[in-house]
Amino acid sequence: MSNPKAPADPVEAPAIDARLVRKIADILKDTGLSEIEVEHAGLKIRVARELTAAPVNYVQATAPAYAPAPAAAPAPAAAPAAEAAPAPAAARGDTVKSPMVGTAYLSPQPGADAFVKVGDTVAAGQTLLIVEAMKTMNPISAPKAGKIVEILIADAQPVEFGEPLVVIE
Repeated sequence: MSNPKAPADPVEAPAIDARLVRKIADILKDTGLSEIEVEHAGLKIRVARELTAAPVNYVQATAPAYAPAPAAAPAPAAAPAAEAAPAPAAARGDTVKSPMVGTAYLSPQPGADAFVKVGDTVAAGQTLLIVEAMKTMNPISAPKAGKIVEILIADAQPVEFGEPLVVIE
């Protein structure tokens, strides 16, 4: 007695082609997507990346793409000086740290005015800068109202988790 509406027996299910899954995974990797789902002839394949491990791989995979961008050599030279300064600056105010690995941008788009400058007064929740991670722009907001004392990073600079970005007094 077989029921024609019963689910297909696992033995009768179409075999999954490992090469097809690898091809889909390569497309996922090449396009920077987090998941892909394909359905054909009753076979459904979903390939997804784990996002918690992806930011580190993403930065490593795209590091060569950012190599041409730092045409201005003074920006990296300013970063070590800024890294030496956070200890005294932290005593003057609160340090806003990066919540993720990514690339920090001081303005909403290239050529636009910066979100904030040193000396600006900001309100709690106001956008200070954005950090791009996994091709997603993440606004970094002021945790409190105050005055921007120092901006510790350069525009389009790669940042690490917990790296100081801005000091608010």
